[in-house]
Amino acid sequence: MKPRDLADYLFLALAWGFSFLFVRIVSHAFGWVGAVSLRALVAMAAVWLMAKATRRPLNFNAGWWPFAVVGATAVAGQLLGISFAIPRIGTAMAAIIVATIPLFAMLIGQVWGLEKISLRGLLGLLLGFGGIVLLVGFPVVTINEEFLLGSASCLLGCISAAYGSNYASHRLKTTGSWEVTIGSFLFGGLLSLPLLYFVPVPSIPAPIDYLTLVFLGCVMSGMTYVRFYRLIISIGATRAISVEFIVTIVAALVGVAFLGEELSLIQCLGAVIILLGCALVLGLLPEWLAARNKKSPA
Repeated sequence: MKPRDLADYLFLALAWGFSFLFVRIVSHAFGWVGAVSLRALVAMAAVWLMAKATRRPLNFNAGWWPFAVVGATAVAGQLLGISFAIPRIGTAMAAIIVATIPLFAMLIGQVWGLEKISLRGLLGLLLGFGGIVLLVGFPVVTINEEFLLGSASCLLGCISAAYGSNYASHRLKTTGSWEVTIGSFLFGGLLSLPLLYFVPVPSIPAPIDYLTLVFLGCVMSGMTYVRFYRLIISIGATRAISVEFIVTIVAALVGVAFLGEELSLIQCLGAVIILLGCALVLGLLPEWLAARNKKSPA
């Protein structure tokens, strides 16, 4: 794994982990639909303006349909599902379900023949998912209609994200990450915008809410997805999307610092297991062992 890929991977983990906190704030101010649609359009505009400001050439010769598919799945489908779910099942439960995205991506990639997952990679994915369960834990809640609806919504969002990532890896692999980000967020924002008629903004947002929305759209959406789609092209959809394991660790730490949640010793053990799972998926652990064996005397 190249140093730039590793840097992108870590940036995504931190940005998306902290985004859980910002999503809660923006969803409260703009509603769960407005938070997604406006966030997507802000992200698209920010990346497009940055490309123009730096005179970066953009090539959309792939046509509008692939961008529409990725926008409908990896942007609108994923973000709407998670945004709808968080108020109903909580951040912890949502984080558990989000951790299934790499598993769905692996299965879709296998069915499509896009990637071949080794036994080591499969073990890493399973370890990562097991670590998520230990890290976050299942809250003791009443299983009611709201809870089941929120869980189903989050699960559909995760499947949508896995589908969109594999589709982008297959249909847009020769398209630059800037173009994929601009095109997908444009269609994601436009496709979700009509839903504001059914789920309008609840009240007039405060100035700080607009600033939070802009920050969420520009930094935690626009810039992160540029790096994410670049990472997909470089290391493949399954390995790139395994970053969701680390995202959950960061989200849990954010919960401790800002939401008053607590981490047990078992949850800390889960964090270590997640890191081990990511190392296996990314091929970092075998490379480290091989390098150590070469240094050892014969």
